[in-house]
Amino acid sequence: MSVVLLSGGTGGAKLARGLYDLLGADLAVIANTGDDIEIYGAHVSPDPDLITFWLADRIDARGWGLEGDSFAAMEMLRELGLEVWFNLGDRDLALCLERRRLLDDGATLSEAHAALTRALGVSARVIPMSDDAVRTTIVSAGETIGLQRFVIGARGAAPIDDVIYSGATHARGAAAALAAIASAEAIIIGPSNPVLSIGPILAVAQIRAAIDASPAPVVAVSPIVGGEVLKGPTAACMAWAGVNADAAGIAAHYGELIDGLVTDEGPVEGVPTLTRDTRMDSADARRELATRTLELAHSLR
Repeated sequence: MSVVLLSGGTGGAKLARGLYDLLGADLAVIANTGDDIEIYGAHVSPDPDLITFWLADRIDARGWGLEGDSFAAMEMLRELGLEVWFNLGDRDLALCLERRRLLDDGATLSEAHAALTRALGVSARVIPMSDDAVRTTIVSAGETIGLQRFVIGARGAAPIDDVIYSGATHARGAAAALAAIASAEAIIIGPSNPVLSIGPILAVAQIRAAIDASPAPVVAVSPIVGGEVLKGPTAACMAWAGVNADAAGIAAHYGELIDGLVTDEGPVEGVPTLTRDTRMDSADARRELATRTLELAHSLR
């Protein structure tokens, strides 16, 4: 099967790893770039990079950086008197500096990231959702906060009054992303934060329209595991979106976009549901969830 996965950070990246084991180069991951940030002279794309590190088997024990990385550059910046609130490992920084160089030389964001994934030996496509700048910002207590400041500085605990996908109105879908959707036999929405990770992707009108026009079944994997949010402010985001932080809330949030749902909570009224363990804490568990998700998608074709 030719499969497209919409993905943000940790949960989506883990499912991408399981799908990659099954599909190899037939997998295309459309990654959220609403988290991107320009810092230290580099262009940092946290979600595309995290997915790539997982696919390259280079992920570290923290689950978000490069295995074996050091932090000498950040230590030196602190010594020079800079405020270092956004920590990047030395190898991670090198990758982001190379992305900046490629962009400055005229590459699009998707072209630059394709070069980086190839250099790390990944055969699947990891495609930024747009080559145009889209940035997620949070309005909290009357203040507008960039997403990284919200997640790192406020630890994702500040109240959420509004979520804005700045630039999404005029952003075009990356050509490679649109082509992948057009040829997909299944489209999977990964178990990433529906508002902060998947929301920016779907806010790009061409991406949403391409999914709506595709004959491929769309299956969402719930990020709620064992009745709990494993990471990040998903519950607060779901409350802001006006739905419960459970499988039914995920189904209601995506609405008519999805044809099926994978969850560990049992059947959800109004949508074909596959009930499976969704905790991906081992390679076997990631492959198993990927296998069952593809089976559900195949059954809906």
